[in-house]
Amino acid sequence: MPAQDYAAFATFPSFFDEAPTILVQDPLAEFLGAARDGVMEYRYAHTVQFAGHSCPTVASAFLMTRAALRALYPDTLAQRGALRVELREPATEGVTGVIGGVAGFLTGAAGEGGFHGIGGRFARQGLLAFAAPIGTQMRFTRLDTGEGVGVQADLRRVPADARVLELMPLCVRGLASPQEQEAFRAGWQDRVRRLLLQHADDPEVIVLQREAEAPAGEGAR
Repeated sequence: MPAQDYAAFATFPSFFDEAPTILVQDPLAEFLGAARDGVMEYRYAHTVQFAGHSCPTVASAFLMTRAALRALYPDTLAQRGALRVELREPATEGVTGVIGGVAGFLTGAAGEGGFHGIGGRFARQGLLAFAAPIGTQMRFTRLDTGEGVGVQADLRRVPADARVLELMPLCVRGLASPQEQEAFRAGWQDRVRRLLLQHADDPEVIVLQREAEAPAGEGAR
């Protein structure tokens, strides 16, 4: 089948359209004419396209970033490219690299391979760091004010369905029937749906900690 014919199949679960969005202003996008006034809206579907999949980790990274930006920019659009993002664990630990990648995608923060800037402006290089000495799972810091906020996700409060856990090993080993594969996929995305639609603003799931506050407990699982 020609590649263009696959466009009709490129559909996402309907709840993606109901998920919260993240609105930012990117000075680089404005400078280069990529977006009017540099304003861009990131939807969960964009994050899925970036990551290549939809899972609780990707959804929690999206929500943690959203919560941090709302806390740091309560009265104005978040400034993409003007934040430092730090993660407590090394990039190779568990799903930390995935979370960092999503946060970098949404904020513009990048590691050594990031954009160097233009004439001393718009640099994104060196704004994403792992294995940072922080008390929370992630920390976002505004470069202009130095204000920071820690954030983490407690996914234990949005448990997976027992049937999904039973079916996953069968699907991984290629032993599941088509019906079992479909049941697994539906159950897997249902947890993502619940996280995005029911717990996006749940302070017991997406936990914010101001710099002066004591570190919270365990992070995303």
